[in-house]
Amino acid sequence: MLKRNLFFLLLAGLLNACNTNSPAQKSTGKSDRYNNIPGQAVAVLPVATARGNELARAAEGIVDDRIVYDPQYFAIDYPNGDVPKGKGVCTDVVIRSFRKIGIDLQKEVHEDMQAHFSLYPQIWGRTSTDRNIDHRRVPNLMTYFSRKKYEMAITQKGTDYLPGDIVAWRLPAGQTHIGIVSQEAASDRTHYLVVHNIGNGQVLEDCLFKFEIIGHYRLPS
Repeated sequence: MLKRNLFFLLLAGLLNACNTNSPAQKSTGKSDRYNNIPGQAVAVLPVATARGNELARAAEGIVDDRIVYDPQYFAIDYPNGDVPKGKGVCTDVVIRSFRKIGIDLQKEVHEDMQAHFSLYPQIWGRTSTDRNIDHRRVPNLMTYFSRKKYEMAITQKGTDYLPGDIVAWRLPAGQTHIGIVSQEAASDRTHYLVVHNIGNGQVLEDCLFKFEIIGHYRLPS
C-alpha cells in the first residue's frame, strides 16, 4: 500500500513539473524576429529581383565607416574614374556600387548629358558637361535614373522599398542626399536598412524615412 501511494505521489509531481512554465518558456507578448512563436505574427518583407539583390550586395560590400566625407572637386580618370581612396560622398556610394555590377555611371551620365544637356538641372552655372563631377551630383543622378525609366512611386510604406532600390532625399537644410536599400531588415521588420554616406563613412543605417524622400528608383530585372 505504501509503495502504491509513493507511486501516485511521484506521478503527480511529474505532471506538475511538466505543466509549469519556466521564465524562458513564457511568452513576452513581443514580436520575435527569428522564431515563429504560436499566436504571434512575424513580419515578412518582400523579396527583390535578382538584379536588385545584386546591387544591394554590392552596396553592402563597400560599407566602411573609415571613408572620409569629402565634397571637394577632384579631377579623376575617365571612364571608371574614382575619387581618392578613403574619400567620398553620398553619390560615391551609388557610383561605386553600380561599378561593382558592371555599370559605370560616370560614363553613362556623361554621355547622356552630352546628348541632352538641356534636360539636366541647370543649377551650377555650367554651359557644358564635366565628366569629373556631373555624375557625383544627386540631381543629375535623379535625372539620369528618371530618363532610364527607373522611377518608382514615392510612398511612406516600407515594403515598397526593395533591396537594390535607389532612394534620394531632401535634408532639412535643403541639400539632396542619396543611398541604396540593403538586404538587411530594420529591427522592427517593416523596412530595410540603407547604405549611404552622410558624413560618417559608407555605413548601413536605418534612415529610409528619416528624411523627406524625393526620389525612388529601381533597376529593371
